[in-house]
Amino acid sequence: MKKRQMLHAVAAAMGALVLAPPLRAAGAGIDAVLRQYAELVHASYADSLAAALALQQQVQGFLAAPSSETLRAARQGWIEAREWYGQTEAFRFYGGPIDDAKGPEQRLNTWPVDESYIDYTRDRPDSGLVNNPKAALGKAALAAANIRGGLENISTGWHAIEFLLWGQDLSETGPGDRPADDYVDGRAPHADRRRQYLAAVTALLIDDLRYLVAAWAPANKANYRARFERGGLESLRLLIIGIGALSRAELAGERMEVALNTQDQEDEQSCFSDNTHRDIVNNAIGIENVWLGRYRRRDGSLLEGPSPRDLVAERDPAQAERTTRQIAASIAAAQAIQPPFDREILGSRSAPGPMRVRATIDSVLAQAREISASAVAIGITRLNMVKPPGKP
Repeated sequence: MKKRQMLHAVAAAMGALVLAPPLRAAGAGIDAVLRQYAELVHASYADSLAAALALQQQVQGFLAAPSSETLRAARQGWIEAREWYGQTEAFRFYGGPIDDAKGPEQRLNTWPVDESYIDYTRDRPDSGLVNNPKAALGKAALAAANIRGGLENISTGWHAIEFLLWGQDLSETGPGDRPADDYVDGRAPHADRRRQYLAAVTALLIDDLRYLVAAWAPANKANYRARFERGGLESLRLLIIGIGALSRAELAGERMEVALNTQDQEDEQSCFSDNTHRDIVNNAIGIENVWLGRYRRRDGSLLEGPSPRDLVAERDPAQAERTTRQIAASIAAAQAIQPPFDREILGSRSAPGPMRVRATIDSVLAQAREISASAVAIGITRLNMVKPPGKP
């Protein structure tokens, strides 16, 4: 999440209304939806972990023998792993395991990154933790250094790894182009520390993903999943908060509107790799996964079952269909955004790139309104957080 702006109450963002009596706090329908959601969340984090482990293997291969070819493979591993993590963003924003007081979200996906906090930049050749021999570079030390002294002082997570693989994006037409020689002793200052940093930050990412997989694992009466599945209408409310907040406050607002308004490369999420367009698409897909209770796994198998859409359709079939269509329209609009995103946002409001981004923003905002109306259709009248994190 971009830390320069705070998310406000989701109720204000989504405009909850009181129009229908609530579903019963417990019942076969709600319970089945919650079980399916929990299974979907666990599968999504498990796939993200598996993809991150594949990334780690490619990073280890690169660090063992730095070359243009092994660096290219590590970069491709990062891009492939992001495809799976991006869909998990729909499980945030309600104080679950990812972003409660103990959650790892700030270590995993915080942005924008002050590159000079990590390593050298064009204007600061000696900057960063890499170039400070007094700075420890183990997992614990990097976690402690994250956002220390400033919200953009990011030392961990996807975007720290991204910067270490690509370097600054100084190109108008492509991503960063860090040389593999940065990791070769005798060819770049502190190459050994750069290798140590990349290995540790990748291992920390995997630790945090394992934590999330465990939090949602089945057959564990003491973990978050067990409490969530028993939560009835309150857990259903949290589920809707997650996809509603990602829709409006985060995806439409922080991840597109801000960058479109400033036309600044520093305001796009994956700025070093030029992968922001895929971040947007996968966030949109993650919302659809939750709404439909359906998820296409990394191995190609389909996980499908009772969904929030089903509950809404029982009360208001037309509203359920409107929401389904609008979510699909948002994915299509996101897929129409042309990479690189930092070029797509440039120009006047009537230029093709900004118009495509604006069309996606408008679609996601309409989607947020439909999600809110769907919540109202099943009697969920409070879409702001009112209970302590992790207490469905």
